[in-house]
Amino acid sequence: MKKILITGADGFIGSHLTEALVRAGYETKAFVLYNSFNSWGWLDSCSPDIKGKFEVFSGDVRDPNGVRAAMKGCDAVLHLAALIAIPYSYHSPDTYVDTNIKGTLNIVQAAKDLGIKKIIHTSTSEVYGTARFVPITEEHPLQGQSPYSASKIGADQIAMSFYSSFDTPVSIIRPFNTYGPRQSARAVIPTIITQIAKGNRKIKLGAIHPTRDFNYVKDTVSGFLAALNSDNGIGQVINLGSNYEISVGDTVKTIAELMDVQINIESDDARFRPEKSEVERLWASNDKAKKLLGWEPEFGGISGFRRGLQETIDWFRDEKNLQSYKTGIYNI
Repeated sequence: MKKILITGADGFIGSHLTEALVRAGYETKAFVLYNSFNSWGWLDSCSPDIKGKFEVFSGDVRDPNGVRAAMKGCDAVLHLAALIAIPYSYHSPDTYVDTNIKGTLNIVQAAKDLGIKKIIHTSTSEVYGTARFVPITEEHPLQGQSPYSASKIGADQIAMSFYSSFDTPVSIIRPFNTYGPRQSARAVIPTIITQIAKGNRKIKLGAIHPTRDFNYVKDTVSGFLAALNSDNGIGQVINLGSNYEISVGDTVKTIAELMDVQINIESDDARFRPEKSEVERLWASNDKAKKLLGWEPEFGGISGFRRGLQETIDWFRDEKNLQSYKTGIYNI
């Protein structure tokens, strides 16, 4: 594998993964969402050591012609481009079908026709819904508790259908609750950190009782690289998780402790999911990733979680980073 296309390269995980690919010596093509500002998202402020060392393709995964053009000459595709915000999916579900399902179809169809050697498709722990058993293995039932999660279930099924029907070399990586520098404030950890960093001591949140398996972005990136460098994941769905469960409420307390502040939590009705849509519990089994890919998290357990949070806090506390966030409003 020499030349790699990464879709969603302008986003949170995608920008970190782009940097890691360049540093690992891959010829990297970054597929970013076309816009008239010629913005490359987080790649505009990527690490200095990789600037100018990757190719940029501006397009839209919903367009099959652009997708095919971007993929020509590539050995592998890491497909991360997706709409991911759950609240936005409640009022604009059509866009999630178009981007997540049709976009994935465009990727695997082009991969089949062009003879791409490997496709790594990005799933999400949200496809499991509220855990029926823990830790959650890849055999857990899929439950579409939001239009977002339903669209990702559809995307996963489209991707795997091409492996089953045409032997297209598809691997599905299913990260659990990735967090870290550059994450959108629509997610709970940046929501907490940015409010505190701006001086707020009354922190507005939705439900704090659900539990999550938080995965530091460096671990998620290393999982993608492990999948890229192994053929054991082809035709497989593989969880990437820390195998550590913590509630949102305890996460708030941990962040406040690390930032050395006393806070109060205020419930904000706008931030609550509809009752049946809330995913109450997520806790990953990562046994399959260890067995097939030789991957395991470096930031696992409470000590690893605290280290990952500290790195994230340090990044958000930098004023030039914090000013990119609108902390006074609810980001959906």
